[in-house]
Amino acid sequence: MNQIVDYELFEVPPRWLFLRVETADGTVGWGEPVVEGRSHTVRAAVEELMDDYLLGEPANSIEDHWQTMYRGGFYRGGPVLMSAIAGIDQALWDIKGKSLGAPVYELLGGAARDSIRVYQWIGGDRPSEVAEEATQKVDAGFSALKMNATEELERVDTPATVDDAVDRLRNVREAVGDDIDIGVDFHGRATKPMAKRLAKALEPYDPMFIEEPVLPEHNDALPDIAAHTTIPIATGERMYSRWDFKQIFENGAVDVIQPDLSHAGGITEVKKIASMAEAYDVALAPHCPLGPIALASCIQIDACTPNALIQEQSLNIHYNETSDVLDYLEDPSVFEYEDGHVSIPDAPGLGIDIDEEYVREQSQKTVDWHNPVWRHEDGSVAEW
Repeated sequence: MNQIVDYELFEVPPRWLFLRVETADGTVGWGEPVVEGRSHTVRAAVEELMDDYLLGEPANSIEDHWQTMYRGGFYRGGPVLMSAIAGIDQALWDIKGKSLGAPVYELLGGAARDSIRVYQWIGGDRPSEVAEEATQKVDAGFSALKMNATEELERVDTPATVDDAVDRLRNVREAVGDDIDIGVDFHGRATKPMAKRLAKALEPYDPMFIEEPVLPEHNDALPDIAAHTTIPIATGERMYSRWDFKQIFENGAVDVIQPDLSHAGGITEVKKIASMAEAYDVALAPHCPLGPIALASCIQIDACTPNALIQEQSLNIHYNETSDVLDYLEDPSVFEYEDGHVSIPDAPGLGIDIDEEYVREQSQKTVDWHNPVWRHEDGSVAEW
């Protein structure tokens, strides 16, 4: 019986937390449990779960471990606990795949595709001149892009603010043409009235989807927003379990779900969420502005999920100013993008080899990333 005997946590630049889990026979699995800007809090949750439930237990009982971590506590769910569970779950699947000599997707039913399409971020938190950057990404081979729609928004903002958002999307569309998909991320910055106005105004430029048009606590507004537009609606990065997704499947307003493999309970839970989505004719596009372990976990799910649409990835994203996705891999070629796609890996476990020496070196650096706090002109807090 291959027992879990040790674990280590590494906080590394730019804003990631890596988990290393080791078993009695020396097999090592890696996970990425983090809430961006709350890494210390998640670290404590991982330590609590590992110490209370997993050390000394057999590594292969992944479903039972998931149920124990989730249901063993009277208070459940939420970003911190589900992200802690997610990173542990990723590491356990990595161990299982390595122990059996198979990629994780083979253990989940086998590949449903040879590759998955990826999209590339353009612009930053405050989108401005994005058309030139869009052209550069298309020239580099990407066939899909994503950009933020706006800066901070008032609850009911001016026509000029809407016009600015339209101008940015129009400029990108005119620069790259109609063969390129453009996702537009509202980032939860819009209230319901602004989401309706923006969706109507952006519609002539055919976004691939509008993402998180309202905050998830206002998901009950999505049917009303959907009634005002033909643009596909995407959401889910701040939803953490199949129970969180139940309402949006039942109300039929969402076309693309975006659970995060490092926030929504890991591989075990996101595979279940994806299967639920398939029953409602909803596509999967996992959220992943994170590191290589999170991305590898996403690709394992994409590989064996028939309704997977496209994969977010964070190479050169505006957050990654000090370190990037490929820096932590012994073989960065596993994430080579060709014609806007990444191939499904065939190596055991998560399909990547983490450069442990580099992780240990980087973990000595001070990491203190927090998202900015934006304010309106009157001094009140705005959504970032």
